[in-house]
Amino acid sequence: MNTRANPKLTIHDVAARAGASASTVSAALNGTWRERRISPDTAERIIAIARDAGYSVNLQARGLRKARSGLVGLILPEHANRFFADLAQAFSTEARQRGLCPVIVATERNRDEEEQTVRQLIDYAVDSLLIAGASAPEGLAALCRDRALPHVFLDQPCAGAPSVVSDNYQGAVDLTQVLLAAVPGARQGLGGITFLGGDASLHASSRRLAGFRDAMTAAGTAPDAAQIIARSYDTDRAHDDLAALHDRLGGRLPAGLLINSLTVFEGALRFLSRLPEDQIGACAFACYDYEPLGAHLRFPLPMVRQRHRSLVRRGFQLLDEGMTGPHLEMVRPELYR
Repeated sequence: MNTRANPKLTIHDVAARAGASASTVSAALNGTWRERRISPDTAERIIAIARDAGYSVNLQARGLRKARSGLVGLILPEHANRFFADLAQAFSTEARQRGLCPVIVATERNRDEEEQTVRQLIDYAVDSLLIAGASAPEGLAALCRDRALPHVFLDQPCAGAPSVVSDNYQGAVDLTQVLLAAVPGARQGLGGITFLGGDASLHASSRRLAGFRDAMTAAGTAPDAAQIIARSYDTDRAHDDLAALHDRLGGRLPAGLLINSLTVFEGALRFLSRLPEDQIGACAFACYDYEPLGAHLRFPLPMVRQRHRSLVRRGFQLLDEGMTGPHLEMVRPELYR
């Protein structure tokens, strides 16, 4: 609803002065004029008349005159994951420092939801858009290009658009080398150092898997299929997959576990909490992504932390630079031991 500076002035008064219907005036003032197929010239004229008459115009409508709405969007898969929560916080802080209003939407890695959200944010006239962890980045980039919306991808790169991602390959190499040092003489096959969790079809997990394989191979223990369980980021699936591996090993854990993401670690920890101390102590652990409470567990937990602030800051810088088309930058994550 609009707030009127002059309580005697109604939307019908503005309509009479503009020579337009009340519904057309309402659409111009509440920012839905595009959906009504009202021309920009007509909407701008109505907004000017309303402003001059003292009738308040909302931020979206004012954005028509300034060619900017002051809104900047972030699309991400979920809020519950610490990395994406940290990314959202960094985005909100960066946007506020630039005098922008942040709009953050989680789409649960659903392609239809991602596309619908991009369309809705375009309709709300966001000035620019950061897209994190997209499941179908090329289609979203095409939508943005079609409406001339500046956009940058984070975490999951897009072949045809500016992208800033973590160096997931190098992060996994660093973490695997820590595990190898903790498990001298680690063997190949079932019971050897195992990669647990994530979706191998997504960019981040595929690059982490490549780093894991290469680091293991360089150490002379190239992993086989039994050492890679990368079917899902789901917490319950992680619990069940680790329980099944424990059973296959005759009631024990593998020599080491590289746990891919905090949601996977949550499920793994739920299973580990049922095991005796000696079994847990016989396994070396590492986690890709960072949880501060991990330092207080009853076993050592080396972790890799993605530099969420650097990812967001560089994303905004690429928007400021007007970067378009294919462009990929990688930010090396931090290793915590």
